[in-house]
Formats: sequence, structure tokens, C-alpha cells
Amino acid sequence: MTTFPRGQKSCFGHPLAPQALEDVKMVVCKNVAGGVRDDRLTLDGFLFLNTLFIQRGRHETTWTILRRFGYGDTLELTPDYLVPPLHVPPGCSTELNHLGYQFVQRVFEKHDQDHDGCLSSAELESFFSVFPAAPWGPELPLEVCAEAGRLSLHGYLCQWTLVTYLDVRRCLEHLGYLGYPTLCEQDSQAHAITVTREKRLDQEKGQTQRNVLLCKVVGARGVGKSAFLQAFLGRSLRGTREFVEERAIYAINTVQVNGQEKYLILCEVSADSLLATAPDATCDVACLMFDGSDPGSFALCASVYKRHYMDGQTPCLFVSSKADLPEGISPPGLSPTEFCRRHRLPAPAPFSCVGPAKLSAAVFTRLAAMAAFPHLAHRELHTTSFWLRVTLGAIGAAITAVLSFSLYRALVKSR
Repeated sequence: MTTFPRGQKSCFGHPLAPQALEDVKMVVCKNVAGGVRDDRLTLDGFLFLNTLFIQRGRHETTWTILRRFGYGDTLELTPDYLVPPLHVPPGCSTELNHLGYQFVQRVFEKHDQDHDGCLSSAELESFFSVFPAAPWGPELPLEVCAEAGRLSLHGYLCQWTLVTYLDVRRCLEHLGYLGYPTLCEQDSQAHAITVTREKRLDQEKGQTQRNVLLCKVVGARGVGKSAFLQAFLGRSLRGTREFVEERAIYAINTVQVNGQEKYLILCEVSADSLLATAPDATCDVACLMFDGSDPGSFALCASVYKRHYMDGQTPCLFVSSKADLPEGISPPGLSPTEFCRRHRLPAPAPFSCVGPAKLSAAVFTRLAAMAAFPHLAHRELHTTSFWLRVTLGAIGAAITAVLSFSLYRALVKSR
């Protein structure tokens, strides 16, 4: 339903005169039972009113309303309406802003008919009904926190955040189908999106303004990357067995970082793919995972680190999975701990999807903190380098002084 004054002004740019407004309501009420309710025009009343316009030859009135809602001559939403211009420079990302979150939350509350804070299968179907095809696929329960086919508000907002970050064009389309421009009285749904500043500037300033952070979870097949993603959503190995036929490479949840809530996206990546030609290794933090019970799996992670991250500014954390199993014997060469020490990286963090939940949460919080404050992740390195330079400088000065003094004594004796 929509109020008369708001709908009139939104579609035609000016309100109806009070008497004209009363005349319209009287005509609708006289011809359609329930056409007006609480000073709002119902769907039946809206359809009757537009039928009346057409019968009286005022087709332009109906077309004005349709065009205001984004429809073209074929009565389909136009591309210009669904995907308004939005410039996203290289190195920048996209997030929903407070206007976007407020709107999608109102949509959630509208479809949460039983007011239990979750969308059931039937309520999700009602939400999907405005789209030409289901906006979210069967992998949804594996990407966000959802249980027994019910999607909580938290999981719902996480999914919107994920789509906005990964495919802002699709997010704009979804907002368009939901009528964001008209319902929020904005020129386009681009007003619901924030384009972050370039990542390079974040690194230069030592802080990020981003609320959505990307972590790539890299490792060989079988080291436990999928279990790691599901543990991020609070699921154990037993809890993921119901999804054996589905697979998702993303998982998103919120993490508290320095008192602020951040969205952290985990993206599962095969180590082999990052060693292929021209892969995309860009992220806010890299989680390099190996099987602690099989140290041989560490070699792939080490190769990925050397190829993509060793000379860059992306924080990296090696994670030793399956920490509940006995530690395997390291092959000849540097052990994972020695490798991290040599490259001045944090020691490998243990992880087990069958261990205490606090152990898992600590790893995710640490990854989010490294992504949010990359300069702090490198502070130890920078501090060590600084004092190393100071020490070497002092030693050099001392050696120079000793040599100078020895040379002076030799010259004195020669006289």
C-alpha cells in the first residue's frame, strides 16, 4: 500500500490539491471494497484507478507511473533503471551504506510475517517473488549463518554485504527490483552504495575505512579449507554433513576488531590455482593453510607466499589445520616455524574444527585485525629492521673509530 500524497508527489513531482485528493479517494472507495485503507491505496484500489485512467483516455498518467518505477515501452524494467552509473576505480571496493542497510532491513521486516526474526522457506519465497529469478542460489546456507532452512536477519544482512562486495552490478539490480529509488525517494539505487577509497591509500595512511574485508584462504586440497570456512559460521564437521551435495567458496560473518564490527569474507582458493598463470591473489589478508599432521603440505603454501606476498604489503598468517591430530615429521629443509621466523612472519596459528570454539574464534579475530590494521601486522618487521640498521650503524662507527685510532698510533710510532 502507498499513501496518496507520497505516491502522487513521487510519480508526478507535485502533490494533489486537498479537494482533488478527497475526490479520488471517494471514487475508489465507491467502486472498490477495501480500495482505500488507513488513508492508503491498496493494490485493488491502485489497479482500479489505473484502469479508470486508461478507460478515460489518460494513458499518459499510467505510463508516467510505470516509467517512474523503471518500466520501458515493453513493460520491462530498463537497463538504465536496474544498473545506474556507478564508477568503481581500480583498487576500490563496494559496500552498502547506512541507507542501503536500512532499506534491506525494512524489506526483511516486511516479509517476516510471524515476526520471529527469521525468514522461513515460505517467507523467503515471498521475498524472491519480485525477482525474475531467485537472487541467491542453493549455496546460501553455506555462505552465511542459517539453520534448518531459516535465514536470520544477521545472515540476511551478511548475504547482501557479500553480493555488494563481489558483484555490485547484481546488487544494484536487486535493489531496483525491490523499488529502492521510488520507496526511498532517490534518483537511483546507487545512493545505497559506498565506493571505498583505493587500497593503496589505506596502506599509505596505515588504516582502512572499509567495513568489509576479504581474506583468501589458500592451501592444498584436503588441508581443511572448507571446514575452516564452515567453522567461521559456527558449524562443526558434523554440522556440515547435511550440505555434502553443495559447495561454497565464500563464507561471511561479522568479527569485532578493536571494538568495531567488521564483515569478514573468507574465500577458499586452491594453492595450485595461485601458482598458475596470472592469478588474482589480491586480498586484505592471506590465510595460508597447511595440514599440521602432514607438514609436506606446507611446501605449496610457502611457494604461494614467495610468489605473491613476500615482497608485497598484504598481511599473511600461516594456519596449521587439524591441530587435534599428532604433528607430522617435517621433511628435510625449513620447518613451518623456522620458515615463518626466517621471513619474520607470525608463528603458524593452530586450528582444529573439532577443538574448542574459542580456538577457532581467535584465528578469525586475528585475521580480521591483520586485515583492518595491516601496518600493525608489519610493525614488528619494521621495528626489527630499524633497530638492525641502528645496531649495524653503531658497529660500523665503532669499527671506524678503532681503525682510526690504530692508524693514528701507528703514525705516531713511525715518527
